[in-house]
Amino acid sequence: METRYAALLRGINVGGSRKVPMAELRTLMEGLGHQGVRTHLQSGQAVFTSEQGDEGSLADGLAAAIERHFGFAVDVIVRDHAYLGAVVEQCPFPAAELEPKQLHVTYFSTPVGPDRFAEIDQQAYLPEEFRLGDRALYLYAPEGLGRSKLAVHLSKPRLNKGVIATSRNWNTVRKLAELTDG
Repeated sequence: METRYAALLRGINVGGSRKVPMAELRTLMEGLGHQGVRTHLQSGQAVFTSEQGDEGSLADGLAAAIERHFGFAVDVIVRDHAYLGAVVEQCPFPAAELEPKQLHVTYFSTPVGPDRFAEIDQQAYLPEEFRLGDRALYLYAPEGLGRSKLAVHLSKPRLNKGVIATSRNWNTVRKLAELTDG
């Protein structure tokens, strides 16, 4: 059975480094046997259809192909449509009332428990706040991610040790769920 997936590439095409042209990425993914490959924006999202149902193997295969083709390692997370739709549906913040720049989702490669973030005094960062979901962290940053002190704290290496983490704004989160539908 074919499933529709999104591949989230971490840290590419930022500041002129680690360039991955989207046309080359599409060709690379098609060469791996994926079908219906489409990219979204230049910041590292691709949707595709595959009969292989293991998100981890799909991510590892794409990461290895990117490193062979482009000459540098890129962290990749792959999620299916059901998961991406659930992330949208289970948002703990009133997404319809917020501007998309105020809400972000950080996707994790593995489940992350609340103990990982226990050291953070959430009251100290108000009105910014975060909530954990299924392999995801929802961040409400009323002034946007670029001005978020909480986002800086959440991205500290010791909090993300052993886990691939990549963030997307709410517009992109919704678009990926839409693009993988059907």
